[in-house]
Parts: sequence; C-alpha cells; structure tokens
Amino acid sequence: MHASIWKPTAIATLVCGILDAIYPTVLTLLRGGDPAAMWRGVASGPFAAASEWGASGTALGLATHFILMAIMVAVFMLAARRMPSLTDRPVVAGVAYGLITYVVMNLIVVPLRFPAAWPPSGLSIATQLFAHIALVGLPIAFIARRYLRG
Repeated sequence: MHASIWKPTAIATLVCGILDAIYPTVLTLLRGGDPAAMWRGVASGPFAAASEWGASGTALGLATHFILMAIMVAVFMLAARRMPSLTDRPVVAGVAYGLITYVVMNLIVVPLRFPAAWPPSGLSIATQLFAHIALVGLPIAFIARRYLRG
C-alpha cells in the first residue's frame, strides 16, 4: 500500500517555502533593497498591478510563492509515487529536480512574464541555482524519502 502524499507534500511545502522565502529576503536586505517591494514583485507575476498594492501586494507575493512551491513539491511527490527509485538516491534526485525547477522557473516562466529579466546575470544564475537545488530540490527529495519509502 502506498503512503499518502498529503503529509510529505504539506511538510515539504512548508520547509522549502520558508527556506526559499528567507533566502531572497536576506539577499534583498544585503543589497539594500526593500523585501516588501521584492515580494510585491513576485505578486506582480500573476497580478501586474500588485507592485502598487502595499501590504496586500506583499502578502499576495508570499502567497504566490507558497502556491508555486506547493505545485513544485506536489509534482515531485507524484513522480516519486510513480517512480519509487526517486527516493532511493535523494541527493541525485534532489539536485536533478532542483535543476528542473530552475529551468522551468528561470528560463521559461520568468522570461515569459518579465522579458527584461532575460538574459539573467551570472550572479542571478548562481543564486537561483543554489536556491533551487539546496533549498528546494534537496529538501523535497529527503522529505519524500522519509515519508514515501516503502
């Protein structure tokens, strides 16, 4: 009998969502930027006017972030359910999935919505690869291993 994917999906969404929210917030602060404005920028992906919405736009940016994270986590958990070998080698699976999420988000989704973001800078590539591998792919894979291994 297969373990439910609900619990590991919720845990991984919370863990990865928090890790991947703290990281850009700290980077923004270190660069002298405004984290609230950064989160409004995230919200402006699906809601173009959100960058002008103040605290509501900031909250919507965080909500957008966690919704996207839940989707990324659910995709991996469903894949791990169908291909249990993904839980056998979580480092390999996590790095690979981090690379996949990087490609989807930074080479497809972001450039389609924000064409001026293309091409990304070397620093952007490095920080985004780190985030997608270390803060998203690897934690998802280890959480999947913990909860889905038979």
